[in-house]
Amino acid sequence: MDTQGGNRLLTAKIVGSYLRHNKVAASQVPELIAIVHRSLGELGQQPPAEETLTPAVSVRQSVRRDYVVCLECGYRAQMLRRHISSRHGLSRAEYLSRWGLKSDHPLTAPAYSEHRSTLAKQLGLGRKPNAGVTPAAAERSEPSGDEKADADHASPKRTTASGSDEAVSQTKRTRQSRSRSRSAARQSDPLATPSAEA
Repeated sequence: MDTQGGNRLLTAKIVGSYLRHNKVAASQVPELIAIVHRSLGELGQQPPAEETLTPAVSVRQSVRRDYVVCLECGYRAQMLRRHISSRHGLSRAEYLSRWGLKSDHPLTAPAYSEHRSTLAKQLGLGRKPNAGVTPAAAERSEPSGDEKADADHASPKRTTASGSDEAVSQTKRTRQSRSRSRSAARQSDPLATPSAEA
């Protein structure tokens, strides 16, 4: 018995058994037969070797100072992370493993990284408060108890900086609210009530 005839008999048995247990529209039966026959014909054969991937540009050319290039499609950008996830459906790790790249391979242009780093340093991000002040210098700069009391009662000096103006106006508002609350407390004091003994 030749293999084609054997495949036809097996195909008929498999499709017949499938149709006994599942509902299939009449228009889908020929497609089902074709799929089963093709699958039986491919049994025992070597699967086709995966095609070797060729990048759009060489790995060395993919990182430039002002941009990086996607190895999948050749797209140039300052950052590739969003592009590879939205366009190609790959995470960073999948992209790196797909192209055999090292884990430290940049997906951001070096010039863009430097610019963002400089901007963050100018804004003071990543620094702890008083990071440059040593404990001994902090003790020397902190006033004593008498100096603190004098500083509290001294009138604030006005400067041209907007932050200082806001601090002065905030201090005035605080003083006004304190004086209002004191006067309200005096008015709400109950009159002396006669003692129970009288």
